[in-house]
Amino acid sequence: MSDEFSIEDIRSRVAEVLPRLREDLEDLVRIESVSADPARAAEVQRSAEAVAELFRAENFDSVEIVSAGGGAPAVIAHKAGPAGAPTVLLYAHHDVQPENDHAEWDSPPFEPTERDGRLYARGAADDKAGIAAHLGALRVYGDELPVSVTMFIEGEEEVGSETLPALLLEHQQALAADVIVIADSGNWDIGVPALTTSLRGLVRADVEVRTLTHAVHSGMWGGLVPDALIALSRLIATLHDDRGNVAIEGLCAGPAAEVDYPEERLRAESGAIPGLDWIGDGSAVERLWTKPALSITGLDAPKVEGASNTLVASARAKISLRIAPGDTAENAVTCLQRHLEANVPWGADLDVTIVDTGEATKIDATGPAYDAARRAFEEAWDGVAPVDMGVGGSIPFIAEFLEAFPQASVLVTGVEDPDTRAHGANEGLHLAEFERVVLAETLLLHHLGTA
Repeated sequence: MSDEFSIEDIRSRVAEVLPRLREDLEDLVRIESVSADPARAAEVQRSAEAVAELFRAENFDSVEIVSAGGGAPAVIAHKAGPAGAPTVLLYAHHDVQPENDHAEWDSPPFEPTERDGRLYARGAADDKAGIAAHLGALRVYGDELPVSVTMFIEGEEEVGSETLPALLLEHQQALAADVIVIADSGNWDIGVPALTTSLRGLVRADVEVRTLTHAVHSGMWGGLVPDALIALSRLIATLHDDRGNVAIEGLCAGPAAEVDYPEERLRAESGAIPGLDWIGDGSAVERLWTKPALSITGLDAPKVEGASNTLVASARAKISLRIAPGDTAENAVTCLQRHLEANVPWGADLDVTIVDTGEATKIDATGPAYDAARRAFEEAWDGVAPVDMGVGGSIPFIAEFLEAFPQASVLVTGVEDPDTRAHGANEGLHLAEFERVVLAETLLLHHLGTA
């Protein structure tokens, strides 16, 4: 596609490919590729095969289903562009989260259903729409690509991408690229595009506190012997100061972009009850993107119903510590361990098990590739410039790409919006925004090829 084509020409071509593209997306969504469920491993394999067939139908030069170390199947495909053109790696993942309780869904989770301009189903947004967005941009060009393209569609992102480093190492030559576009994030709002430039990292730990060798009667021993649940509660309380800031010394924090996050939008999107006070200091986006956060995501203790008058001997909690861009998982583990050991009360025994970690990511969002992306986004969203946004959650595999391909420009974007509800019931894709995403990626490839 030459420079003489206008944006409207490209927009028209995108509109032409959308109907079949949606059909292909819906077919992918119907495959229950839940990577966390061993009983559905065959569905994950079927999903990889379906993705591979989509690329073969687009006359890719090579299409291969690969895996490493017993991991889930990924798809690598390549299609050459003009001689001397840059190579662009397009990433997405074909595995999805468990759908959980079907009763919480307004329509069957694996039967795509349109309501009020959204397509609802598990994976309709996260991240089979990412695959579809890549595919749509390629279909606009057919066999006249402005760049060489490598597709890398992973199959275990939703379970931590454990074998991704091995895949990147084994297929480093096939995956080498000048620009990497990762479609697994989202936009700032409906009608406002975004480029994700930072993500928090993650440390998850199981913390067990023991005060007794066995449970004892609370009346006979209460007032002298501390029970494990009280000891654990006091330890947990030390993890935040009175204003709700994480009180673990040695963790990093930093400034965030000057992005306005209106109070009414915060409350609507977070689901906060009326009158709830926010915790922590700093701007809303600093607290959400560039400062550490800590939550207790699990607790092993006797249930209220049926509880007896007993002092429990041990209690456990799962700690989820989000670490700020600029910090490292190694430092965060050290700081967390030191804090817990210093604050466990009354001589109780403490056992800390690190479950998993993921590195934070901070991307240098400058250079020709980012110039091309900002131009493409602004064109696709009719003059609305993209926001540089952070993400409070973690996508550890991005750090793996940055390490494996240090010379490449890594762009993180995606199809989600504040009401996508990825990982939850009624996950939905905003169809009008999806069209803009496809248009933006089509324009991005054009600008990269003509730069």
